[in-house]
Amino acid sequence: MKTHSRSSGLETPFEFEQRTSESPSIQTLWHTRSEHAGTFTSRAVSQCELVVARVQGHTSLVVRGPETRATLADCPEGAEFLGIQLRLGSFLPTLPSPHLVDRHAALPNATRNSFWLTDVAWPFPTFEDADLFVERLVRQGLLRFESVVEAVLQDERLESPLSTRSMQRRFLQATGLTQRTLRQIERARAAATLLDRGMSIADVIQALNFSDQPHLTKTLKHLIGQTPARLSALGEQITLYPHSSGELED
Repeated sequence: MKTHSRSSGLETPFEFEQRTSESPSIQTLWHTRSEHAGTFTSRAVSQCELVVARVQGHTSLVVRGPETRATLADCPEGAEFLGIQLRLGSFLPTLPSPHLVDRHAALPNATRNSFWLTDVAWPFPTFEDADLFVERLVRQGLLRFESVVEAVLQDERLESPLSTRSMQRRFLQATGLTQRTLRQIERARAAATLLDRGMSIADVIQALNFSDQPHLTKTLKHLIGQTPARLSALGEQITLYPHSSGELED
């Protein structure tokens, strides 16, 4: 699916493709290319993400961890990005999620077309073969999934009895976040999506159990980087990154 991002009724200088994946380890795949340099607001996000960047002929891969606040980031001119957003609960054992919170890890290049992960040179994935790339990581034990995460979030009982402390520890190891922080991020992102789609501020407050508008405003400014009124004004939009606002500034 190819779409254009829009901001305040004006087309922003990029477009991107986004698709689902058959891999159970992937939440979504996206690809984009910037038309000119600028900055964008990166929204808080719960999942880790693998991002391949091609800038001025140089290719690199970074592992982005969960983000617990909205931040401003640079977007170079003519840069291409491929994003592999992992399913919540998927993690790389060699790069523990708790060490990546509000950070990223750049993996060293092996050649112009490959990078090092452990002691193996891996070719950079593409938008077309990212599913196979991730499944290779799973088979090699370099990407794992922690079933406790979904069980905890869905309030389900696990087949094997675990103490509350053990579940909390495994949850934190897999996601890098406490349950409370993760739920706050997901609620803020849900609120932003509803506002983007035209739901009124009052209805969003009621639907997602915010105490009042100041509570919603404070939460969205911290985690999304926009006020509810601003999100409502922007309307539905497609974003440069799935966890970013689509508004680029020169």
